Amino acid sequence: MKITKLNLRNYRNYENESISFSDNLNVIIGKNAQGKTNLLEAIFLSAIGKSPRTTKDKDLINWKKEFAKISISTTKKIGSHDIDIYLFHNQNKAIKIDKIPIKKISQLLGTLNAIYFSPDELKLIKESPEERRKFMDIDLCQFDKNYYYNLSNYNKTLNQRNKLLKSENPSVIRETLPIWDIELAKSGSKIIMSRLQLIEKLKIFAKDIHFNLTNNQEELKLSYQGITGKNTKEIEKILISKLSENIEKDIKLGFTTVGPHRDDIKISSNDIDLRSFGSQGQQRTASLSLKLAELSVFKENLGEYPILLLDDVLSELDENRQNKLLSFVSNIQTIITCTDFNFSIPHTKYYINNGKLEKVEKFS
Repeated sequence: MKITKLNLRNYRNYENESISFSDNLNVIIGKNAQGKTNLLEAIFLSAIGKSPRTTKDKDLINWKKEFAKISISTTKKIGSHDIDIYLFHNQNKAIKIDKIPIKKISQLLGTLNAIYFSPDELKLIKESPEERRKFMDIDLCQFDKNYYYNLSNYNKTLNQRNKLLKSENPSVIRETLPIWDIELAKSGSKIIMSRLQLIEKLKIFAKDIHFNLTNNQEELKLSYQGITGKNTKEIEKILISKLSENIEKDIKLGFTTVGPHRDDIKISSNDIDLRSFGSQGQQRTASLSLKLAELSVFKENLGEYPILLLDDVLSELDENRQNKLLSFVSNIQTIITCTDFNFSIPHTKYYINNGKLEKVEKFS
């Protein structure tokens, strides 16, 4: 998969700028606050339907403008697509694929596949389980539309169950909960099974990558923390049983205490839990290993690599890891932002100043 062209109109600090990308390494160079991150954000938004930095579309629109537009042209092994996204202040975004309007985000997912990595991704390791669930969900939604459907259905059912738990009639709660539990377990078991399969693949690729990045010094391990099982049916039975066991607890607390919305990934290096005891350097290397492992998982599932977006990552790595990272991504379309770039690897340079792309230099 490749991006051939990107146009940003009234998007953050861009008025009307276009850029054509090379097939391999693309380097966006500029000082801070010039629009480097905004460019990567627009690409990732075009892949998953929302910004990785804000939940409000109006934040993405250039000051005093009525709307913003992102246009991206992509090519795949089979076919090519044009994506147009319109953002407004007081109404939902509008999306077109090949000039045809779509009604649901699920129709966008998979049109453009991308992996986004920035220094802020340390939260994947060090912050709450929600960040690690989001990490799994973003991947799975991009290459499995059924997962997106199951996740949406699960969240709707979960909201209904939680509303019931907050009602004031305990007898009605106990009579009605089993109905919601069956529905919750059906979609929840499919979510858990997909996550387990993802972790099984990720841990193999991430282990090898991490071993290489740490000069064969550290072994990275991943394990899914939550309900597990051999297949969806087994997980469904366990989940129904666990929901039943926790009814009194759930009624007391007013929310559902078991299910994939509570699960986590344990990430350790040399058997040290990195969230609790890892240094910042170890956490950074582990998060990078996971992001690079995602590339291989996408390739295995879809037959081609996604676009890799690296936002100011080189400044956070030592020289050894910088070289290993650039070597690893040399044959993958990668768009990387930085304030300077002095590596001999083949690449295309783009200079940016206050939302304006000034010149392009190719190095081969």
